[in-house]
Formats: sequence, structure tokens, C-alpha cells
Amino acid sequence: MPLSFEDAHRLVATHLEGPVAAESYVQAVEYDPELRRWYVRFTCDGRDATTIYFDLHQRTLRYEVYFLPSPPAHHLELYEVLLRANHTMYGARFSLGPEDDVYLVGRVALEHLSVEELDRIIGVLYELTERWFPPVVALAYGRRPTPPLPAQRVTRGA
Repeated sequence: MPLSFEDAHRLVATHLEGPVAAESYVQAVEYDPELRRWYVRFTCDGRDATTIYFDLHQRTLRYEVYFLPSPPAHHLELYEVLLRANHTMYGARFSLGPEDDVYLVGRVALEHLSVEELDRIIGVLYELTERWFPPVVALAYGRRPTPPLPAQRVTRGA
């Protein structure tokens, strides 16, 4: 049975503002009651910090990470890498915002919301940020690395 909106709000608030906020890698947890939005800012190895935005709606909890501003170069190559990455990802996907900024986004139905699911979401977003941010930044800013393409094939004997 799905959680009521009030129960979902209580679960998210209690978990994010309690155990998650107490973690050593978490810099801050804030809540904006007008937007029904939590901000969870955490430390990363590949960038200074990342913030997850959790937005509570009547039937879903939506989440997103602002990943990268609109890239100044190599748009088509970058979008190809991100689309290929989406094919292998579970729990979040790359998306373009209104001004072509890159986001990691996802949502969970309130009927599937639990403490374990919140922890899984945080872990997935952390892992995806750590894995993809360095090669995506390098590609977007013209340094042309070999991104960790999930569908890359290795040809033997070539």
C-alpha cells in the first residue's frame, strides 16, 4: 500500500535530517517547506561537492543532481556519451534542462519509498557522479579523454 503524503514526508524528513545528515560525507541537509524540497549536499572525490534535490509530490519523490552547465564544446559527442550511459544506468538517468544544462534525474513512487530506497538513491547518485563527472567534464571542455562508454567493444587481434 502506498504511503500517504504525510507519511512519506515524515519518512523523508526523519531519514535525511537524521541519519543521513550525521554521515561524515554529508556537508548539509536543508529543507524548503514552500517547495517541499530537501537539499542534501555531500563531498565527492571527483568534484568539490554535489547536491541532491529531493522534491516530494503527491505520488512520487523526484530527485535530481545538477551535473554540468551547458557544455561549451563537443555537444553531440557529449550527448552521445550520456545517452549511451543512460542505457546502462538504473535508478537515475542523464537529462538536459531548459538551458541545456546536464542533470541526473529520477523518481520513485511513494508506494516504493522506504529508508532503504532513499539510501539506494543517494548511493546511486554518488556513484554516478564519481564515475561520470571527470570524463564528461573533460569531453565538454575539449580535453577529449576516452569516456567510460558502457557499450565500448574490444576487438581482439587487431
